[in-house]
Amino acid sequence: MNSIWLLVGITALAGVGGTGMGGVIACMFRKDSDKTVSLLLSFAAGVMTAVVCFDLLTEALHADGETAAVWPVAFGVIVGFVVIALLNAWIDKSTNHEVAHIDANHPRTADSLEELTHANHLQEHMTGRQPRSGLFLAGLVMAAAIALHNVPEGMVIGASFASTADQILDNRGGLIMAVVIGLHNIPEGMAVAVPLISGGMSKVRSVGVTALSGAPTILGAVLGFLIGTISPTALVLSLSFASGAMLYVVFGELLPESILMWKSKLPAALAVLGMLTGLIIIYL
Repeated sequence: MNSIWLLVGITALAGVGGTGMGGVIACMFRKDSDKTVSLLLSFAAGVMTAVVCFDLLTEALHADGETAAVWPVAFGVIVGFVVIALLNAWIDKSTNHEVAHIDANHPRTADSLEELTHANHLQEHMTGRQPRSGLFLAGLVMAAAIALHNVPEGMVIGASFASTADQILDNRGGLIMAVVIGLHNIPEGMAVAVPLISGGMSKVRSVGVTALSGAPTILGAVLGFLIGTISPTALVLSLSFASGAMLYVVFGELLPESILMWKSKLPAALAVLGMLTGLIIIYL
């Protein structure tokens, strides 16, 4: 029981704390923060890749301590990747249509922090081209979508701790994964808070709604933890699902966004530094 409560506390910091921090940053939004967020995303992607390759997958392959469960792991990775990809496709479809003034000269890419959070659409609404309620509704839709998206991310944290159910705080891979998911949640929190604030909601309430959108991470963590402790086979599938989910987050979200936001060699360097940091923390 103590392990569950520790897991809940750690996940709350990553989920609620990460998205809430994004909401706070949105209240102090700066137009010149693209480079900082780009480097943050790249570093988090590198650390996450290290945890997946050097911890989650290695644990999944030898969950029973003997054989290498290659095919079950491959299956779990594919399922995890596809599930998160479909969720993100649904999020994109549910949020982009709220901003009707996107056209051929306004590409659907997160090539700046303003584009990522839809903050640059505020001027369009203020000049009367669209009502401010459109942005507010977009923020609510984004909050609901991010909340759903956070369930499998929570399962990743729970699965990471399942192999050491009685020693939560000794699991470095799980702790690192919780931290990088928390970092990953900061831009997501900004994407929720900015349209809410621009749509007329007070900053305090916007931060509150943003933080609550990270709460389902806790549910996912408990679910992933319980599934992973059922049996060695369940642990293999849980860890491999978590690996596939995180691989999509890294290669489908974090790295593309970081490169689009700052077309430089430094994001790649920070990704490598993140991988080395993760490797050192896991094995030292």
